[in-house]
Amino acid sequence: MTERQPLPHAVPGAQPEAAARGYDPSGLRPAASGTAPRPSAQPYPAVPRPAPAGPGKPTPAGTRAAAPLDPADRHRLLEGAHHDPHALLGARPAPGGVLFRTLRPYATGVAVSVQGTRAELADEGDGFFAAVLPLPAVPDDYRLLVTYDDVEHQVNDPYHFLPTLGDLDLHLIREGRHEQLWEALGARPMTHGGTTGTRFAVWAPNARGVRVTGDFCYWDGTGFPMRSLGSSGIWELFVPELGEGARYKFEISCPDGSRVLKADPMARRTELPPATASVITDSHHIWRDQDWLDHRARTAIHEAPLSIYEVHLTSWRPGLSYRELAEQLPAYVKDLGFTHVELMPVAEHPFGGSWGYQVTSYYAPTARLGTPDDFKHLVDSLHRAGIGVIMDWVPAHFPKDEWALANFDGAHVYEHAFRSEHPDWGTLEFDLGRTEVRNFLVANAVYWCEEFHIDGLRVDAVASMLYLDYSREAGDWTPNVYGGREDLDAVAFLQEMNATVYRRCPGVVTIAEESTAWDGVTKPTDTGGLGFGFKWNMGWMHDSLEYMHHEPIHRKYHHNEMTFSMVYAYSENYILPISHDEVVHGKGALVSKMPGDWWQQRASHRAYLGFMWAHPGKQLLFMGQEFAQGTEWSHDHGPDWWLLDETYAAAGDHRGVRDLVRDLNLGYLATPSLWQRDTFPEGFSWIDGNAYEDNTFSFLRYDADGDPLIAISNFSPVVRHAYRIGAPGEGVWTEVLNTDSLLYGGSGVTNPDLVKAEPVPWHGRSHSLLLTLPPLATVWLRPA
Repeated sequence: MTERQPLPHAVPGAQPEAAARGYDPSGLRPAASGTAPRPSAQPYPAVPRPAPAGPGKPTPAGTRAAAPLDPADRHRLLEGAHHDPHALLGARPAPGGVLFRTLRPYATGVAVSVQGTRAELADEGDGFFAAVLPLPAVPDDYRLLVTYDDVEHQVNDPYHFLPTLGDLDLHLIREGRHEQLWEALGARPMTHGGTTGTRFAVWAPNARGVRVTGDFCYWDGTGFPMRSLGSSGIWELFVPELGEGARYKFEISCPDGSRVLKADPMARRTELPPATASVITDSHHIWRDQDWLDHRARTAIHEAPLSIYEVHLTSWRPGLSYRELAEQLPAYVKDLGFTHVELMPVAEHPFGGSWGYQVTSYYAPTARLGTPDDFKHLVDSLHRAGIGVIMDWVPAHFPKDEWALANFDGAHVYEHAFRSEHPDWGTLEFDLGRTEVRNFLVANAVYWCEEFHIDGLRVDAVASMLYLDYSREAGDWTPNVYGGREDLDAVAFLQEMNATVYRRCPGVVTIAEESTAWDGVTKPTDTGGLGFGFKWNMGWMHDSLEYMHHEPIHRKYHHNEMTFSMVYAYSENYILPISHDEVVHGKGALVSKMPGDWWQQRASHRAYLGFMWAHPGKQLLFMGQEFAQGTEWSHDHGPDWWLLDETYAAAGDHRGVRDLVRDLNLGYLATPSLWQRDTFPEGFSWIDGNAYEDNTFSFLRYDADGDPLIAISNFSPVVRHAYRIGAPGEGVWTEVLNTDSLLYGGSGVTNPDLVKAEPVPWHGRSHSLLLTLPPLATVWLRPA
């Protein structure tokens, strides 16, 4: 390990000795095994200590001892329980001149350098040093000369600076309307009063006192108490000369007299898990995606193509960083024709097995793959490839880790005080009725869209937020003021979040994972809706997969499971999701849900995708399903890419499915009738939705100009020759996609010639087509 020079705020040698004893220097909790100080991100040069009076500069005559601190104030400062350390430390007028007082634990001496003169401060014990200098007024500029083990360091005094937060910031925070909260709270490198350093600010309304601590002070925060900014509940401190890369936490004195060490809720960067410290950071990324953002703002997404590839970044290609992913993911997604990626949660989380759905740092991209700027580079690269980025966002609940949000200042701050942990996940639910908590989350949604140029937020577990009795038995929940089961605070929060995001971020879309029949999920907030842009169609997903699970001979008894979705298709704006949730926990991969032998499974898989891409609604497909991976997804090793390796005997089978997905997307992009009228009933018409004996489904899709596409699916394993379906008038049709093509690993039963509509009435239409339907396949036809 590189030898580290003592820092001006540090206790030389304290950390190695403490680590050897098995405790961290804060004395608050056991240290991790083998921990030792890392080289500081902001090393301060040690300088030889000059003669006491300085070179030719004697201690000014009239310097005298300071009046002793009030014992109660002294005790509270040492215990980290003082609300206003700036009133006691720093420089202030006093009888006979200016009083200088500092708290520098373990220092062997402190002097002050002011106006070219050096003056020694008297040692008052316990790290306090003070003296009164015969000055007419508090100087605008002075330095502390702090000595540790005969090495002197020149530093600015943190207690010389005015607050970094203004009245407007505090007003907006109290009102819960600070839409850029990350600019006000957390650790922010900045220049303040002409001095560079880092501003720390944290909301801890129940704390008796708060100190900032970190590797810059060997994790002893005694010398860095923060000041309370009144009724806002905010504690603030500007630390000069401290910059990017330093690790830190907040040491909070709780109402019961205990102390806790907490990561910063607003941290924009964290240590690599399982380490838990926050990290000072600033962004240096230069965006190059303005063309994308301009296009996004001009695009009506409900009337545009939206085909989503869902990705778990840490396992898509295990071992790749954000920057390495930027070299591979955009090209792969672009090649397959998807318009967007949806990233499973990116915000930092301690347990990889949660897949990111148990968040501890809502403002920090996970450090597992790199820095926040590295993540921006990935988003930028996707945008420049023409790929939108949707991100899973988890405002419903958070884990109980003692170093994170739970009982943050010794009381229930972020979580409900009287609601038990979530019965499904063992997590805590946000108190969405609390102004500051709502602000924390609304600003977080805006943060990802503005700071990281995210194009959409898919909000996880919305149903668990909307219902007070979600997964709870009678007696385990309290009705709302009207006696109902609806969580009115959650409704108000979701409406505020959606309205704020849509107002601030042109072209961004929000998506609800909501599995119930709640009315108005995608209706505007000004009409009483929740205000989401889209909702996952969980009913379609469940019903259609249940249908496909049955043997073809039994499917006729479940025909309605494939048609029922059209009964409510226009009640909301829908996305059809085949997500990660459908290929884990014993559910099997998509292809393994299909009955029959390997050929029939693949054929059904292809036919189902063809049906899905033609069905009203946008579509989402989880990684690995695009090439018919047969095993469930594992977050440890990701997709089975080896299935595509040419040395694998069955690689052609998997490559065929991937080729189909590419052609589905390319055909979809080129056919406005498949996406332009997704949310309008006139964009769809059944040809025959009742052919249960044949296991077939046929329908028309129309674009805004009335141009049609016919989609027909045969979910039986037999070829249907001379199969007649109704047609929308006369004309000639051509087959533009057939999932049974030899190119995709099918049997090659196609309609190679143009098909002319005959004046034979059928299915209530004046004309009809005579087709050959391949087995377990979907066919698309367009006018020639």
